[in-house]
Amino acid sequence: MRSGKKRARSEPGSTKQPRSKYSDNPPDFASLASLYPSFKPFVFFSGSRARIDWTDYNATRELTRVLLLHDHGVNWWIPDGQLCPTVPNRSNYIHWINDLLSSGIIQSLGGDGSKVKGFDIGTGANCIYPLLGASLFGWSFVGSDFTVVALEWAEKNVQSNPHFSDLIEIRDSKVPPQCSSVPEVENTESEKTIQEEAEISATVKSDYHDNKSFIEPAVLLGVVKENETFDFCMSNPPFFETFEEAGLNPKTSCGGTPEEMVCNGGEQAFVSRIIEDSAVLRQRFRWYTSMLGKKANLKLLISKLWEVGVTIVKTTEFVQGQTSRWGLAWSFMPIARKIIAPPVVKKSVLSFMLECIKRQYSAVDVLQSVEEFFKSCGALCKLNSSTFSVDIVASNDQCKTISKNDIADVDSVRSHGYEKQSLDGSSLQVPKYNLSFRILVFQQMPGTLLIKGSLQQKDSPLSGLFSGVFGSLEESLKSKFCR
Repeated sequence: MRSGKKRARSEPGSTKQPRSKYSDNPPDFASLASLYPSFKPFVFFSGSRARIDWTDYNATRELTRVLLLHDHGVNWWIPDGQLCPTVPNRSNYIHWINDLLSSGIIQSLGGDGSKVKGFDIGTGANCIYPLLGASLFGWSFVGSDFTVVALEWAEKNVQSNPHFSDLIEIRDSKVPPQCSSVPEVENTESEKTIQEEAEISATVKSDYHDNKSFIEPAVLLGVVKENETFDFCMSNPPFFETFEEAGLNPKTSCGGTPEEMVCNGGEQAFVSRIIEDSAVLRQRFRWYTSMLGKKANLKLLISKLWEVGVTIVKTTEFVQGQTSRWGLAWSFMPIARKIIAPPVVKKSVLSFMLECIKRQYSAVDVLQSVEEFFKSCGALCKLNSSTFSVDIVASNDQCKTISKNDIADVDSVRSHGYEKQSLDGSSLQVPKYNLSFRILVFQQMPGTLLIKGSLQQKDSPLSGLFSGVFGSLEESLKSKFCR
């Protein structure tokens, strides 16, 4: 926990991270292009708005480079094909951990709390979390990984930032702690830029899988040294069970090797391994944390945490643009202060995941189906294809009809030409005794969508019906679109 003057902060469970510079101010591509000539070729205009092609790996990598340099003073690069992180999303995770450390919910490890030490599981060639943690908060880090390219380039990225390089150690998770080492980075060709060196490393492939003595890399046990303690660990785990499942997201291109994106059992199995290790290490870490790509995995993982005897579990949702991720944190430390449960209130924001979506369907199909679902009971709807949202106004009777699932089949509505009602104009006049809400569709990863609903009038007399209405929508969409 950091000392000094106490500052205003968001709650550890909050979706927004107000101290993150990107929470309400997304990157200004036009401004960055004017400042960094290397970024300019990747920027184009759609109307008056500057954009980049998210399916172009070189564009997303250059954006990450200039954001780290411009906003954080960090020199950075990765070779072709390595996972390219998005800076705003990673920044949200770092700020959430800072909120956890500052919350005072659990006891400290001792000392004055002025020096924070973190452990990044699978830091990758990008080494993004240690670089952000060191530059933003002056934290020290151990970043672990096991492939030759990841270890080499994580170390190069650390050494390219001499103003805080002494804060970060890169550790091989396949080497026992007593003889942990990192491949030496020769500096005999210092005239080469970090980008030029990447062109050489891009052709280097790990020989671990061809080595008969290959041992599956450790997570925490076997990598954490004897008597070492940390304030937290963090992980951006491999989301997928197979590289084929990872596929090619048609909307983005962030690269990624099989070692970075795939593991046996996917993210649920990987985070389960962290939980198993934490049950042994226990109070050697104040907080154990991980990011998740699938909300559906939270329930099972939280259940496992209570089984191993944790004292506290915290979760959050990271929303940046059209992407949502979830944060999971737990601890074995004694509770330092009583947590007062907030009064029970009706939820104004609800969400669910559509997973294993049939291949013939896209996010557009789901969005249109949301509109038709509510039109079938006579509710007023307004679909916005640019924001992937539908605004709905429903009466008391219509809400009760929806909650009872007593509505016409969506496909039959289309085929029989049901009379359509829609909302016109940007400002909607909602009668006092109607329920007004918005449904948003977010792309998570290939075959997975997040559906989120939010009340537009939280004090509506019908707000108590929202949960039932949203539950009926979930049942309808899963029945139609999921395998």
